[in-house]
Amino acid sequence: MATRNSGEDVHGDSEAGVAAPASKRPARDRIFETARELFYQHGIRAVGVETIAAEADATKMTLYRNFPSKDELVAEVLREQEREYWAWWEGVTACCCGDPRGQLEAIFDAFETKACDSDIHGCPLSNAAIELHEENHPAQVVSVNYKKELHRRLVELCRGAGAKNDDLADALMLMMEGAYISRVTLGAEGPVRAVSRSARALIKLHLDGC
Repeated sequence: MATRNSGEDVHGDSEAGVAAPASKRPARDRIFETARELFYQHGIRAVGVETIAAEADATKMTLYRNFPSKDELVAEVLREQEREYWAWWEGVTACCCGDPRGQLEAIFDAFETKACDSDIHGCPLSNAAIELHEENHPAQVVSVNYKKELHRRLVELCRGAGAKNDDLADALMLMMEGAYISRVTLGAEGPVRAVSRSARALIKLHLDGC
């Protein structure tokens, strides 16, 4: 496998003897964005490095100069998707600062809108966890840690809202995960369109007892 050479230009396809035009995005960015789209649309196993390089208008050697392996490229894509998700989470909950119940309800309101978007094909980190089930795969580690953090945050909000145990957080986690699968199999007009109402009913049941 090729490794990065610090004396070579990793932003252009220098091994082909052609410098990238000034208007072209750096090769690393093109490769990363292309891989992200292809992995999500077609699956991680189905997409090879040759396809990624070709679609990114780069070469296989350039890809390996920027990413040590395909596995590390997958992991880096998932890390970026995780960062984006937490930024979304913080933006959604900011409107209800100091109100854990309001934050839970806001999350599921926004989640329903997000999950029903026409470009959504499930949670990319869940998809990766299912596809790459090897314990030590770097992308699997990213996916599992993300899900653990998601559950931890739900537990924290539910406890802050007055939940007596973690049953509410567990149920909301299952609802969120199930909503993504429902979106993939039954579409935006399926059960996913009721996830916000269902979450509110569940929150009311656990916190108000009715």
